[in-house]
Amino acid sequence: MSEYCEIRRTYSKLGDFPAIVPCMLYEPLHPGEKSKVGIVLCHSDQDYIEFLPAMELAKRGYRVAATHVSEASNPLDMKLKEVAVVVDYLKNYPGVEKVLLLGHSGGATLMSAYQSVAENGAAVFQNPGRIVKLDDIGSLPAADGVMLLDSNFGNGVMSLVSLDPAIVDERSGVKRDPELDLFNPANGYSTEGCSFSSEFVRKFLKAQAGRMNRLIDYCQERISLIDQGKGNFVDDEPLIIPGGTQFGPNNKLFVQVPEYFSHTLEPQKLLHQDGSVSTEIVPCLRKFKEGANSASVYHFGCLSTTVRTFLKSSAVRVDPEQYGYDESQIYGIDWDSSYCVTVGNIREVTVPLLLMGMTGSYEYIASEHIYRRAEKVTDKTLVFVEGASHNFTTAPEAETYPGQLGDSAKACFDYVDGWIASRFA
Repeated sequence: MSEYCEIRRTYSKLGDFPAIVPCMLYEPLHPGEKSKVGIVLCHSDQDYIEFLPAMELAKRGYRVAATHVSEASNPLDMKLKEVAVVVDYLKNYPGVEKVLLLGHSGGATLMSAYQSVAENGAAVFQNPGRIVKLDDIGSLPAADGVMLLDSNFGNGVMSLVSLDPAIVDERSGVKRDPELDLFNPANGYSTEGCSFSSEFVRKFLKAQAGRMNRLIDYCQERISLIDQGKGNFVDDEPLIIPGGTQFGPNNKLFVQVPEYFSHTLEPQKLLHQDGSVSTEIVPCLRKFKEGANSASVYHFGCLSTTVRTFLKSSAVRVDPEQYGYDESQIYGIDWDSSYCVTVGNIREVTVPLLLMGMTGSYEYIASEHIYRRAEKVTDKTLVFVEGASHNFTTAPEAETYPGQLGDSAKACFDYVDGWIASRFA
């Protein structure tokens, strides 16, 4: 039993080896019309079994299967099969008539890829322009709708913006070029706020893009050798990337400069804490947060993966000459080069789509990019939540005094409830 007396929680392990998925089913003790809707909740890497949306939506009457897909070391192909296990479970659960996907943050990468394949088959990610082609994973049961809440641009793009371009030796996190060090005061960094020159920004981003492309080339070369029987192993090879984790402020230049991604490109819906909705250019309410270089710390700043998993789950092609960002947009990304990129994946989805961005989070702007690329969706909704942090609760830095913006999580999930009920319940 959860802390909410009206909710039952049931833990299970679904599926068979190798696609065994831990799952917690949240459901009302007294099911009603809304309980006919089942929701699959997951991240691409993290444990979401007790994540806030599960309880909030179950309290409002829905059945929610909160999951923990396999660790980051497993490629996205495997995780698609794991999501299929949970979707199939809900589709066959007594009383469930509709199944929705809910992806948060990096979970949007996984859910957008899943629905694209479920609707179109694996061939949707097997065209020649891909960095690596999706495996022939068979058919996947399609969901009836998709909800992406504070999605990032996609795990490939987040890996790009997190790469430390100061690394000069891929075997070491200690050997770094001080002229490319984001946290070097000589380059404009300060714990009170940064003042990077345009020359440093251009040099930093060009080097970041160049490093991503070099890593892709290296991994493709190693896979070619493995496939020829000339690799160090017959199936895959380990890959260590110093300064390669997606850890919060890790070499994300825009995190240190609040002027980047500071407002939407066009007027959009803004959900206020009282439940009212206005339409306006939506500002981001985040503030500068002090960062730190983590590249030299193996267990904190190093991405430990494999050459195949990196290409499938963390890579994206980028043009070093065009790559950059401003107040509302990011440039130079080949959105369709990889299926670990939400903005690219969403192009092949057709079912009803809800996108919500949290304005206290630096990732909020991705929702507008995804919305514009959802060209085949006829029923799509984009709304931003005033003052909400990445994890839905009110961001303290967004308020001038405690309690000013109220309960953003309640406002958010009341809105989600209304969206679902009007379409599926």
